[in-house]
Amino acid sequence: MADATTAPTASVPKPTGWGSLRLLSGYQWFVFLMASLAWTADCMDQQLFTAARVQAINAVLTNQQGADFVKSPEGAALAKSWAAGATAAFLVGWAVGGFLFGVMGDRSGRVKTLITTVLLYSAFTGLSAFSQSVYDFTLYRFLTGLGVGGVFGVAVALLAEEMPGEARPYTLGLLQALSAVGNVGAALITMLFGYMVSQGTFVNAKWQPWQIMFLVGLAPAVLVLLMRGRLKEPAKWLERVRAGQALGLRPGSFGELLTDKRWAKNAWLGLLLAFAGVVGLWGIGFFSVDLNQSIFRKVVGEQAQQLGLDEATKAYFVPGMTMVWSGVGLLTLQIGAFLGMISFSWLAQSIGRKPAFLIAFLGALASTVAVFGWVSEVWHLFTLVPLMGFFQLSLFGGYAIYFPELFPTHLRSTGTSFCYNFGRLIAATGPLLLGYLTASVFTKENGYPEGMRQAGMVMSSVFLLGILVLPWLPETKGKPLPE
Repeated sequence: MADATTAPTASVPKPTGWGSLRLLSGYQWFVFLMASLAWTADCMDQQLFTAARVQAINAVLTNQQGADFVKSPEGAALAKSWAAGATAAFLVGWAVGGFLFGVMGDRSGRVKTLITTVLLYSAFTGLSAFSQSVYDFTLYRFLTGLGVGGVFGVAVALLAEEMPGEARPYTLGLLQALSAVGNVGAALITMLFGYMVSQGTFVNAKWQPWQIMFLVGLAPAVLVLLMRGRLKEPAKWLERVRAGQALGLRPGSFGELLTDKRWAKNAWLGLLLAFAGVVGLWGIGFFSVDLNQSIFRKVVGEQAQQLGLDEATKAYFVPGMTMVWSGVGLLTLQIGAFLGMISFSWLAQSIGRKPAFLIAFLGALASTVAVFGWVSEVWHLFTLVPLMGFFQLSLFGGYAIYFPELFPTHLRSTGTSFCYNFGRLIAATGPLLLGYLTASVFTKENGYPEGMRQAGMVMSSVFLLGILVLPWLPETKGKPLPE
């Protein structure tokens, strides 16, 4: 009879699925929290800009050329043009920042770079509140974009190297899903200020809502105090830097990234994969908020009429409540986004990265066409809009999981940023193309009373590009990070 002390013990199976998060140590949870907060605040900044850009452009144009000009057809057209231009400048800054800080992340360290980018986007978001013209406003948006662009690549590289292998795709997917929390925060801020405007709170006030919204963007700078001295560079990165130096490898080398056949293929195809999603979201999806303005104005106008408001009261009630409804539209979009990014994490682990991307691109195409083609009633904001958010933003959950799996440690931040941000540089043409199609092709004179609808549906074909490149990309499900 075997002695009890020598009897074999049954091995305890490792947690799988979302249960793998139980493998994280206290420090790993801290790393996850800091990276997630940096990215969540980053995304809140993006959406505060989306919500406030029209009011900001109108205000600074009024400073430059007077209120009468801004109310004229020429002034309204110029305001739309500068709103698209400021968005494009932001995306260009995002792309350039992604390049610069992607390389810095591989050469100088993930943590040092993350701290730098958070400070950068916080400072210039706050400075946007003091803009006096469309020129300095657009410049501030470009400089904010530099910091915003740097966060993603370095944050996902940091997590990919600190997390246990079983939990890595889930923590990366959750990081991206939590970006919706920042976006929801921006929606709630928009709704709050809109209600205050409707009540006349800001009549003759020194600070207007769009300025206060940008000042809120200063808050993430507090994260730097939590990061300094507590976050450490990943051991895997430190080891690879030392090993690379011995072998003559240079961390963050664009030359190696784009000349080594294996990494170059992943980089260029990953860029096209990101380009499709970025244009779909920033060139089309986020402009649905502007499209929905017609619905909001109709609802608010009817409400003002029912309340029997005089013209003086309507002057602040209608714009304020329109802001509230804009926040509602953004809120429903981001609820769908959160569910979409969480779902992608599960689907990518269940059936693979590439099949999950295929489903997401097809869903994004169909739902975006549906929103721009059919949204006309308030109930659509609670059905079609969150469906579009689900599929469009699920792609970004996929980028967070997939891109770090395409590159080795000494090129991970650079490669991830190249895919995500160089695609964004080209994608900066998206808002400009939408603006051109709306203003010059699908115009009222040509028989299109709401030209943005037709422009958005035409541009939705960009999602097909993502589908076309999938067969040429590697499947990384169940594989270790490359070295």
